[in-house]
Amino acid sequence: MPTLNPKDIKLVMDKALQTAGQVILGKDEQLRLAFACVLARGHLLIEDLPGLGKTTMAHTLAQVFGLAFQRIQFTSDLLPADILGASIFNRSENRFEFHPGPVFSQVVLADEVNRATPKCQSALLEAMEERQVTTEGNTYPLPEPFFVVATQNPTHQIGTFPLPEAQMDRFLMRLTIGYPPREAERALLAGKDRRDMVASLPSAMTATQLAQIQHAVPEVHVSEALLDYVQAIIDFSRQSANFASGISPRGGLALMRAAQAWALMQGRNHVLPEDVQSVVVATTTHRVQSGGDSSKQSAEMLAGHLLSVPIP
Repeated sequence: MPTLNPKDIKLVMDKALQTAGQVILGKDEQLRLAFACVLARGHLLIEDLPGLGKTTMAHTLAQVFGLAFQRIQFTSDLLPADILGASIFNRSENRFEFHPGPVFSQVVLADEVNRATPKCQSALLEAMEERQVTTEGNTYPLPEPFFVVATQNPTHQIGTFPLPEAQMDRFLMRLTIGYPPREAERALLAGKDRRDMVASLPSAMTATQLAQIQHAVPEVHVSEALLDYVQAIIDFSRQSANFASGISPRGGLALMRAAQAWALMQGRNHVLPEDVQSVVVATTTHRVQSGGDSSKQSAEMLAGHLLSVPIP
């Protein structure tokens, strides 16, 4: 696969961000983080109140990257077979045939993932981790690229099954969208229906171009000094009394890969400390738990502690 010039990648990604920004108004940082998550070949968890555009963002990502899209509405009566697919007996052939479920798509929206039972959550998360589905002794690979956007409502709402920590760790990033700025909300109220806009949104790249950029991410240079900084953040999370549990090795890898993707989006072939700081909140705060007198700290406060780690 040919090596792409970081500056050319920046032009492509800027175009994609501009296209997505026509639908998702006033949320440039969230879009950039979501794009970095896609480039790093991770999965994205969006947690926020209903009606803030979580589903619209997922659909917009699929349109912009030119990927096939499927939505799974998670409910309490959902079954794993509704996600993965099932074998159905074919009378004419006198044998069972596997009918793929909606998870066999390039972008899968798991809408309100914490409203389904843990059994269904596990079925999806296994597919995310292995990028394949195994049923009745047969293994079926999932499409490439494969990207899951899961949305969930705050856990204090009625009818939710919170994702366990081990399953939260499978998501490369967790984002919150929040209310739009006043100017953006006014444009939203006066503008076209977002669903109609998403349906007519042009693709900014092809799946092949996206795969090329994804393959370029691990090639972004990481210096020894930068690795020292990342390790300092990881060590701080494990040793500080502000945290009951620190960043796992998988979390450290996620932080590093997301920083590489962020640097590439800026048109650079090397990672700076600013790249790490830009993604550390989204990649780590759902993986750590506050501890001691800080048991009620918010994700923002935990992120503040991590950002306070000095650069070596």
